[in-house]
Amino acid sequence: MIAIGCDHGGFALKQEIIEHFKANNIEFKDFGCYSTDSVDYPDYAKVVCESVLNGECEKGVLICGTGIGISIAANKMPGIRCALCHDVFSAEATREHNDTNVIALGGRIIGPSHAIKVVDTWLSTPFSNDERHIRRIEKIENR
Repeated sequence: MIAIGCDHGGFALKQEIIEHFKANNIEFKDFGCYSTDSVDYPDYAKVVCESVLNGECEKGVLICGTGIGISIAANKMPGIRCALCHDVFSAEATREHNDTNVIALGGRIIGPSHAIKVVDTWLSTPFSNDERHIRRIEKIENR
């Protein structure tokens, strides 16, 4: 199960990703927002990340206008490793090297078809389990 949430700046892109999830039988839970009315992105980062941390969802997708604010909010939560990605290489690398459990996107930065490729790559890429990456993640988690 994939958690997905956004603010008003990410609403249109969230809808495109949800349609892709539906078309490809990817289970998801939509945590809002549900319109282009102005909302505060930290509220949506919190509920998506809580669903990942409590095991309700395996991973999370967050979207705001740039992806910056919502990724900062997500990374304030212990146990969340959120990466802001706008390209396939970064999405793949952050899963392989950082074992990220949340991805952030900028709805005003990336087009829907490319965003879907980024998300699909991120979802399908496993963590490498290399000792050096495990060591680095432990250092991140324990600071």
